Amino acid sequence: MTKHSKYHFIGIGGIGMSALARVALQKGKAVSGSDARESAILAALRNEGAQVSIGHDATQVPQDSCVVYSTDISETNPEKQEAQKLGLPLYHRSHCLDELMQDFHPLLVTGTHGKTTTSSLLAHVLKYLQQDPGYAIGGLVQSLHSNGGWGKGKYFVAEADESDRSFLVYSPFGAIVTNIGLDHLNYWNTEQELIQGFFKFYQKVQEKKLFFWCFEDSRLSSLSLEGTSYGFSSQAALCIENVSYRGWNSHFSIRLDGHFYPDIHIPMIGKHNVLNASAVWGLCIRLGLPEEDIRRAFQTFQGVGRRVEKKGEVRSIAVYDDYGHHPTEISATLEALKIASAGRRLVVAFQPHRFTRTRDSFHEFAPALQKADVIVLTDIYSAGEAPIEGIDAKSLYATLVEKKGCPHSCYVPKEHLLETLVRVVCPGDVFVSMGAGDITQIGSKLLQTLDENL
Repeated sequence: MTKHSKYHFIGIGGIGMSALARVALQKGKAVSGSDARESAILAALRNEGAQVSIGHDATQVPQDSCVVYSTDISETNPEKQEAQKLGLPLYHRSHCLDELMQDFHPLLVTGTHGKTTTSSLLAHVLKYLQQDPGYAIGGLVQSLHSNGGWGKGKYFVAEADESDRSFLVYSPFGAIVTNIGLDHLNYWNTEQELIQGFFKFYQKVQEKKLFFWCFEDSRLSSLSLEGTSYGFSSQAALCIENVSYRGWNSHFSIRLDGHFYPDIHIPMIGKHNVLNASAVWGLCIRLGLPEEDIRRAFQTFQGVGRRVEKKGEVRSIAVYDDYGHHPTEISATLEALKIASAGRRLVVAFQPHRFTRTRDSFHEFAPALQKADVIVLTDIYSAGEAPIEGIDAKSLYATLVEKKGCPHSCYVPKEHLLETLVRVVCPGDVFVSMGAGDITQIGSKLLQTLDENL
């Protein structure tokens, strides 16, 4: 694959695209890009040396650049059309990432859920242990203050996105597969096709001793995979034992390759994050990194933006924000929050993400959300999708009402969400905004409003 000196990113403000832009900038490449609206990410990219425009226009495409686009960029986008007209190299973001990783040993994380947290922890550990990895992650790694960077070490940590089949572009040196969930079937068509896609990814892993897959996932367990299974079962090659939760921390032990690693501590909550952390532990041990150094790195992990991210506290009300938008993610996160909050009332404001996902998982949301004490449901974030008849927040709310386990719930239009939350939350509550859309802004607004009304 040809290496390029200049990149133009269509939709540069996206969390995945901005990571690639940062890697390219730090590698000394010229970077430009465009996005539909201003954001903090765009401001940061400008400070880092990127030329960024607001709005998409054919005149913004440099004539000597490699133009990078994501799956969501349509064929009618004027910059994409201009690149085609000029005969410029036109790369899907997966091909751009593959090019940027060429000089490294890629360590990739894939799976329907948990990619961002798992890859963030892996990048953090390698950075802490002075391995100086490159990385491109779909979230802000708090300890690294970024979602992407160029390194001088031999490893590159990245998420491999299964949603649009693009993870099959890569040839990973090592990998972690967290799970296979029934999501993104608009790209995969059938469950069997999805499972076979993961099998093809596994076949491309170069070092099978550096391949870790979750034994707890029935679809992964149904495949004949080499590598190392991890899970709570004694049948898993990496066996997790003695799990306990102390406040906002998890403790657990691991058996692997005849060794026992007691009382590992990670400042994250939930069974799902114990699984994620155990895979990272196993991979780092197999890379030959010292046990005690990995322990210290785990303890200094500060989490990832929008993954149970604490926004602040006022009037003894703790405010968190979480990216969870699929029922499986919502259920796991709320279960962990209930344990960590130790009897405090858990209030959730949930914004469904995409009409298609809401339709496909319609009856799974109520069982997941009912782990909260109070549920405030607001309008669907479309992410550019056209509405689907009969699929809206009001109809989803009706399923909550039907569930006896969801008595304290309400539907609130987006424009009235803040004023409703100010009335609903009480001192001592744990509040979390959930969803992959713009509900992420509500936590800071709630904190400010409550503080002003003290």
